[in-house]
Amino acid sequence: MPMNKWKSAHLVIAFVWVVHALSWYLPAFGDSSDSVRGWFAFWLALWPIRREYPGAIADPWYYSALAHASAATTFMFAVGSPLAVWRGSRSVRRAYAWIAITAFIFNSHWYVFPHWVSREDLSVGYFLWWLSFGLLAIGLFKLSSHSTANHYKHLPQTEVQETHVNPA
Repeated sequence: MPMNKWKSAHLVIAFVWVVHALSWYLPAFGDSSDSVRGWFAFWLALWPIRREYPGAIADPWYYSALAHASAATTFMFAVGSPLAVWRGSRSVRRAYAWIAITAFIFNSHWYVFPHWVSREDLSVGYFLWWLSFGLLAIGLFKLSSHSTANHYKHLPQTEVQETHVNPA
């Protein structure tokens, strides 16, 4: 992989981590006088019993399942993405990029199917948190994609061919 592409992929991922970290401290939902920060929204999504919240008893079971799964994607982002970047092979990074895309699509449920939080109440913290999954996928795809020609650029053509020959 050319050095400039390698650096740009790492810059994208570093930017994504900063955006994700910012989303934890910015308002995720609520109006300006009563906003909920991202870290507290994560804690609420993990809360096992929602009986303390108005209307929670009438909520279908899948609302809690969606919230718990959403919190799990955040955990996967915080723990899994550094492992994929620092220790992962190309195939692990690519697989994790697909997981990040899936999390990006899945986490849109807070906007597409407003149940506990209305669309109007979603704030900048939510959108940065949500966007970080899509940007992570872009960075991981960028990091994992490089051709063997670039990888073996320093070798003469005959050595490149010999490294790709399958022993019979």
